[in-house]
Amino acid sequence: MDGTPCLRRILGLLIASYAVSGLLPAAEPYDVTKTATGGARVRLHGEPIAEYLVDRGNKPFLWQLIGPTGKSMTRGFPLADVPGETTDHVHQRGLTFAHQGVGGFDTWAEAATYGYGDTPQTAEKITKLGAIRHRGYRALAGGTTAVIHAHSEIVDAANKPLLAEERRMTFSSTRDARIIDVDIDLVAAYGPVEMADMKDAGVYIRVPDSMAVDRREGGTIINSAGQRDADAWSRHAEWVDYHGPVDGEHLGIAILNHPSSFRHPTAWHVRTYGLFCANPFGMKQMNPDAESGAVSLASGARISLRHRFIFHLGDEQQAEIAKAYEAYAAVPPAPLAP
Repeated sequence: MDGTPCLRRILGLLIASYAVSGLLPAAEPYDVTKTATGGARVRLHGEPIAEYLVDRGNKPFLWQLIGPTGKSMTRGFPLADVPGETTDHVHQRGLTFAHQGVGGFDTWAEAATYGYGDTPQTAEKITKLGAIRHRGYRALAGGTTAVIHAHSEIVDAANKPLLAEERRMTFSSTRDARIIDVDIDLVAAYGPVEMADMKDAGVYIRVPDSMAVDRREGGTIINSAGQRDADAWSRHAEWVDYHGPVDGEHLGIAILNHPSSFRHPTAWHVRTYGLFCANPFGMKQMNPDAESGAVSLASGARISLRHRFIFHLGDEQQAEIAKAYEAYAAVPPAPLAP
């Protein structure tokens, strides 16, 4: 009788026991795979924790972001039907970047925002809708961290490219938090372009409904200057934390603005209904006394946006967000190429 299968089984059990005991190196925690629809899925220890979707709406975004306790850290609508959830702002999906005025075209809203042009006024707005079109990946990599480096183009209503976008999302974790570094470069690769002063612009996430301050269930916004809730809107700050109840636990999301990021410390378009956006562009729309935040990019010029998202337990003090910001600010992010 051939004993090879039996020996293999014994050897497998020995290897597994040595790995558990720490005598062998553990498997790399992260893996990243391309999906059938052209997106990418991130797994941590074999469990999905995020998906980069490129075929929904008019821009790519991260969705199904799973926090440190296994809870979803974004609103489900419009991709998931969750009883009792709000259905406002259909374009506010997951975690992404958008801008309402690039060369006169809007990537923030989409046709569904305006009911697909049910009135002459909304039909006119639809003629000014642009998009962020996914063109491919520079890197998809797992290991001790996970990396999705995507290349996209910001286009007008006729699909003419206006800006190139490099977006690198680096996933890591600690015992009590999950972290995503979102590094974005906007490059005037197709000639000069104007980026307007717009309130609806920047890197953002739509938080779970239960965390929203307006729900009055304990949701709180606080920034690095100590301003809270509605008082944090339009303010400049190094970081902002949005925390509150999620499925029976108190959890939070912090966004840190790196000192190397464009117009640091950024202004914040953070709303009590659940929008959480770092916006260095809408200076005057958010503060009538400020100078215009419009940007004229010469051909070949580049804007760099550098942010760290921390999905954490408890409030900003329990998660030591001020300390986390100091650590983040002390290390220059790796450059994005090309």
